[in-house]
This record gives sequence, C-alpha cells and structure tokens, in this order.
Amino acid sequence: MLTYKIDIIESLKEAGYNSTRILKENVLSQSAMQKLRRGEMVGIKTLEQLCELLDMQPGNIIKYVENENKPKKV
Repeated sequence: MLTYKIDIIESLKEAGYNSTRILKENVLSQSAMQKLRRGEMVGIKTLEQLCELLDMQPGNIIKYVENENKPKKV
C-alpha cells in the first residue's frame, strides 16, 4: 500500500500554504484536504499539485509499504 513519507499538512504550512489560503485560492479541493488530514491517499492529480507546491518528486512524498495482512505469493 502507499503511505506518506512526510507530514503533508506541515510541509504545506512550511511552504506558506495554510488551510485558509489553500481553500481560498482553490489550490487543493476541500475533499483532498480532508483526505490529507486523515492520512488517506489522494489522487494522482492532487499528488501532482502537491509536487508542484512543495517542489518535490512523488518519491519524496509517498512510498510503498507491503501490507502485513496480505498473504505472501508463493
């Protein structure tokens, strides 16, 4: 499963994007912000926007972690 390597909300704040500014300037949708707050994965377009806002590559933001509950392939 994919998971975040960094605290997205905190990184956005450090880059000058607080919640009010993000929603007022329509930088990210409200549903995307809620997903980020809950630690849920956002869509590829939102990930692309985050890369632009944070000046990062997708690999700096997300990583793949093997699901522990998933049965191993033989």
